[in-house]
Formats: sequence, structure tokens, C-alpha cells
Amino acid sequence: MALILVTGAASGLGHNTANALADDGHDVVVHVRDPGRLTHADDSVRWKGVVTGDLADLDEIRDVARQASGFGRFDAVIHNAGVMNRPEDATVNTIAPYLLTALMEKPARLVYLSSSMHRTGSTDLRRLTDGSASYDDSKLWVTALALAFASRWEGTSSHAVDPGWVPTRMGGRGAPDDLTAGHETQVWLATHPDPIPSSGGYWHHRQTQTPHPASQDPDFQTQLLQALESHTGVRLD
Repeated sequence: MALILVTGAASGLGHNTANALADDGHDVVVHVRDPGRLTHADDSVRWKGVVTGDLADLDEIRDVARQASGFGRFDAVIHNAGVMNRPEDATVNTIAPYLLTALMEKPARLVYLSSSMHRTGSTDLRRLTDGSASYDDSKLWVTALALAFASRWEGTSSHAVDPGWVPTRMGGRGAPDDLTAGHETQVWLATHPDPIPSSGGYWHHRQTQTPHPASQDPDFQTQLLQALESHTGVRLD
């Protein structure tokens, strides 16, 4: 049994991920922006706890980290929360995963939600903080972030996952990919007992793929971490 945090779990992929983990007997702590969106009657008994906060706000991200840390060291953290085509794309999709990771005790496993759209993202890191970042940019950066942690933290595995274009509120009802397959890789990476490469994979439906070259570039990873440290005032150990 593992203690696992899932961000953005009020609905969609995050909710399905949290429920699948709980059904497998794990202790699941969920993050939601608005607790009023937790409308399923069995949620409160299924999960170990709930932390709340808006991941578009730096102060609230810090508070989410504080709340989550109250449960102790997590075995795995799944950074699922995301937004698309909003001014806060960079903050929710990239800055929040960085800040939560930097502020919390290192888990054994980290999983970050990416997207196939990361392949058309920009490496211009000025866009990280000037309000011009696109969804594609933010997903390239979080993919690079996942792979950066993989090479920097011994004893912690870190992976990025493309869940596919699935029919969630973000993806839309007409999305062509399978909703169930959309969360299975995250669950597997967070809990599988066998070595799966130890760290640094970019995954789609339990198969590794080749991500944007910049995400694997140590120089770009360093530039990204420096930009995130400068913006948040929080240095990565």
C-alpha cells in the first residue's frame, strides 16, 4: 500500500486516477481547486484526505504544499492538474508542479502529465513569466522538468506521461482516445513493483516514446530550472 498525492482530482483524468489507486488499496490524497466540485457521494470515504488551493496562485501553491506535507512523505506524487488556452497555462501546468516538488519532501516516484502537443512548444523561456506562454509551451517545459528531476535526484524516479486526447472537460466530448487508457499509465508508474526503466521516460499507454529534443537537453533543463527558481524564489535541492 502506498501513500499517493494526485493533483487536479475533482474530475476527469485526475478523478479517475485517484479512484483507480484507491480501488487498488492505496492511501490517496487528492488536490482540488474548489471542494464544491467534489460531488460524488463516496469520495470522502474512498480517499485518505483532500487538500485545496488554486494552482494559478503562487501563495496558494505554497499552501497546497504545506497541506500535503501534513500527511507525511508520499510514495508517489502525480502532477495531473492542468488548464488549456488560458492566461494561467504556464503557472498551473509548469510552475505549480515545480514549486510543489521543490517544497515537499522527495517522494519515491514522480509522474507529470504532458501532452503530445508539447512537441510544438517553444524553448523561449521569457514566455514562462511574461503571460505569452501557450499550452504547448507549458507542456514542453513540464516534460523537461520531469526529465530534469530524473537525472538529478537519486532514489526518486520521475516520468512524463502523454495520456492522449481523451473526452474530459478539457479534451471535449469528441476527443478520440480512450478515457480509461488515459489514466492507466499514471497508476502503473506510481505503483508498479518492478523496475520500469528506473527514471526519465516519456510514456504513452505504457510505451515509451521520443519527446521533443529540448526536453532531454541538459542545458535547456538547467535554464528552465534557473528560470523557475528565479520566478518563485524557491531553489531546488
